[in-house]
Amino acid sequence: MTFKFLIDECLSPALVRQALDGGHVGSTCVRDRGLAGTKDWRLVEFVVAEDFTLVTHNSVDFRGKGARDRGGHYGGLEIHAGLVCLNSVHVMTIPRQRRLFQHALEVLAERTDLVNASLEVFEDDDGRSTVQIDLYDIPETAEEG
Repeated sequence: MTFKFLIDECLSPALVRQALDGGHVGSTCVRDRGLAGTKDWRLVEFVVAEDFTLVTHNSVDFRGKGARDRGGHYGGLEIHAGLVCLNSVHVMTIPRQRRLFQHALEVLAERTDLVNASLEVFEDDDGRSTVQIDLYDIPETAEEG
């Protein structure tokens, strides 16, 4: 499956090349679409209208506090192409972003889509190699509630 990623401005545009090299044609970034500085809720409108899967480090604003407390801008959407959140307690250097995004790409390679779901990649406190992957529906489905 290929995804059309929109890389948020809190992450490096270098992730676009990584997505394209992985076969995710149509991937781009907020900066290159002239959307830098756009309010998050407006960005979500664009993402939904253009069928992008948003990749961000600004996780709480978009998905709420996580799998147990969903909300944020994606919590009220009826349908969306997915959300990828890259998380670390450490500074999000470009090498760190690329490594975490690579983990996300590997998980997504095994999926047919990410419709109405959030994929979280959490870096372990050691900041080296251990990551935790969390995948859940957003908004929460009736069966889960």
